[in-house]
Amino acid sequence: MQSIEKMLADGSAESLTKKERLTLTRDKDKMEKVLGGIAQLGRLPAALFLVDIGHEHIALAEAKRLGITTFGMVDTNSDPNKVDFAIPANDDATKSIAIITNYIVAAIAEGLAERQASKDEDETDDSNNENEARARRLEAEAQSEAGRGGRGRGAGAPAGGPGGAPKRRTPAGGGNRRPAGGGGR
Repeated sequence: MQSIEKMLADGSAESLTKKERLTLTRDKDKMEKVLGGIAQLGRLPAALFLVDIGHEHIALAEAKRLGITTFGMVDTNSDPNKVDFAIPANDDATKSIAIITNYIVAAIAEGLAERQASKDEDETDDSNNENEARARRLEAEAQSEAGRGGRGRGAGAPAGGPGGAPKRRTPAGGGNRRPAGGGGR
């Protein structure tokens, strides 16, 4: 479907005969009618909602094969064990379908809004954490400058701490460690 749309958009279909172009546009329209909602999917959906699991048995089988969670309206003429989450309802009445579908759409919209709110909250927390870390770093630098008497390390300044004595490095694990390999007292 995407290749047909690309051909029609960039003008490469102009080199085809009129009958071939007409066939392509008819095929595109038919695929758009049948597959229009899933044409732009970049990944598998997390869940699939089915209104009549008996009528949509092929979609149910494909979802099971792909490992997609299924929700479905199940009437008395269907097996509720075929779907992961069964909703007992009349899947023949349009009012019943409309009520349950609208409720599920509202729940999905609420969940998406909560996810967006938590994502925004996390972003502000991250920026606050970055600002706090930057403030602590600047404060530590200011304190170390004050400890050195307010002057930076110049060419003649000693390489040690404030007293001028060179700093001693200790091993990463702590101070007085004996080398491994025996040699006991």
